[in-house]
Amino acid sequence: MTLAILFACFVWWFSTGAILWMVNRGAGLGALLLTAPIAAGAFYALHEFAYQTGDLAAYGGFCAAIVLWGWFELAFLTGVITGPNTRPCPLGLKGSRRFLLAWGTIAHHELTLLLTAIALGSMVSGAPEQTGLWTFLILFFARISAKLNIYLGVSNLSHEMMPGALAHMKTYFAQRRMNWLFPVSITLLTFAIACWIERAIAVEGSGVGFVLLAALTSLALVEHWLMVLPVRDSALWSWITKRDAPGQGAEPAD
Repeated sequence: MTLAILFACFVWWFSTGAILWMVNRGAGLGALLLTAPIAAGAFYALHEFAYQTGDLAAYGGFCAAIVLWGWFELAFLTGVITGPNTRPCPLGLKGSRRFLLAWGTIAHHELTLLLTAIALGSMVSGAPEQTGLWTFLILFFARISAKLNIYLGVSNLSHEMMPGALAHMKTYFAQRRMNWLFPVSITLLTFAIACWIERAIAVEGSGVGFVLLAALTSLALVEHWLMVLPVRDSALWSWITKRDAPGQGAEPAD
């Protein structure tokens, strides 16, 4: 079980670092096209591992989902797949108009992720090994939660993690000590971790797939806590990242 936890942490840290390394070295559409066969292979691997059993299938599905997710993150951070709105938030804009414009900055990417999740779910429905699918879904829902929390307002925005291609998105962030969604997000993630742990204990066999999912959900929980704690998560990749040029900051919270 310890090996599975360490494995999940390393894969998460290394894959994030690899993406940031590519983005900070000018990766764009060309890099996305070059890595597209890898993403396609990961999609195929998710299907293959889903219809196998055992620890190897769980590890394989987990890694395939991370690779596929990483390709979509690369598409987002390079600005290739984002949304129709590429303009900064107008000063003083609030309410539903601000939300719609903020949604417009990421809409194409989020809809692509949703369609991919639906396709994966349909492809492996009824398969004996669901670790790959759940890995992708955890990343998807954790991403939605994180984006909403940043929009509503958190104290630690980690602007330095945003590449220049996404500089306009920073103007839709809000900085405040707490928002109403944060306790809900923390509670749901904690509950999910408890469920994965319970399954890992109750299931016949090693339960390594559930351990991997528990570890990944725990990492998502930590990332959420870092939004409100005076700790920079970018320090984990300080040897890779570089600070963006100064741009517009977050809109002050009311």
